[in-house]
Amino acid sequence: MGDFAKVYDRIAAHAVWEVVEENSFAGKKNIMDHCEQVAGYFRTVTTRFTLLNIISQDNKVAINGTAEFIKDNQRVSFVSACDLYEFNDRDEIQKITSYCIQAK
Repeated sequence: MGDFAKVYDRIAAHAVWEVVEENSFAGKKNIMDHCEQVAGYFRTVTTRFTLLNIISQDNKVAINGTAEFIKDNQRVSFVSACDLYEFNDRDEIQKITSYCIQAK
């Protein structure tokens, strides 16, 4: 939902975040730096997040939903997304895999 700072202390030191077909970030600092860039963009637009599903099993959680970004009363973009979080034995985020589909 864009409130990244709430989970910074839950990211493992050597975590990896892969945004499929776009980018990947290795290490807690690189992940946090990217989160701050995304949060900066979120502050320039109105965001409407819709959470559709949360599914958890063992050390994995999958979340899917949509995000609509609006600026000057115009839709800038609409994204359907799914994030898979994998946790280590200390309940820290070890791996994130994100799938983001931009509406045409």
